[in-house]
Amino acid sequence: MLATHAALLALGGLAAGVVNTLAGGGSLLTVPLLGLVGLPGPIANGTNRVGVALGSATATWRLAAEGVSGLREAAPLILPTALGAVLGAYGVVQLPAVLFDRIFGVLMLALLVPTLRGPRVAPSPSAPKQAMPSPLRFLLFFAIGIYGGAFQAGVGILLLSVLSLAGVDIIRSTHIKTALNTCFTLLALPVFYFAGMIVWPEALALGAGFAAGGALGARFAVRGGARVIRPVLAIAVVALAGRMFGLY
Repeated sequence: MLATHAALLALGGLAAGVVNTLAGGGSLLTVPLLGLVGLPGPIANGTNRVGVALGSATATWRLAAEGVSGLREAAPLILPTALGAVLGAYGVVQLPAVLFDRIFGVLMLALLVPTLRGPRVAPSPSAPKQAMPSPLRFLLFFAIGIYGGAFQAGVGILLLSVLSLAGVDIIRSTHIKTALNTCFTLLALPVFYFAGMIVWPEALALGAGFAAGGALGARFAVRGGARVIRPVLAIAVVALAGRMFGLY
């Protein structure tokens, strides 16, 4: 790996780590970067998970150190998201590279608008909302886990949106999101590893940036920082989608 590629991945990981912590969608930047340094789509998808795991784990730790507490709410959601993530990861590694590129290109364009807009945040309710029925909650987070295990990009936005609409405040939702992302990404990683879809030099360079970005994003703990990076995300999304559809 060239030194310039390592520096590019570390900087991209830093930006993505901040975005993932504050909102979500950082993988829409890092997967294209991995593609730009020469990794095929499926390999980029697997390699990216190392950075996501390091960034999410660092953010979870730093948020807890700053007094944010969402781990109790995260605990019952770990099982459905983890099961879904392992299933999604196993499914996506079976896809031919060309088919993966097409699907991921469509998903990135579909996620462009909600990524730039950010998650829907429900206003603080005047009265407590009724808890979501357990079977529905299990199925919903199982489905989110499948998507996260398969494609990852934008899963943080899905988690924040669902948690916020359920009445969880945005700061605790952020902690729940990073904790869940850490757990299900760690469980999905072996699937990509045994499928030979992780390139370690690139993964570690990216992961160093992700970890720093996760710590920085936890310190910010506000959405404002993400707005600075969203135009870059838009450019990266359109560029990779065009490449995956063979436009250049």
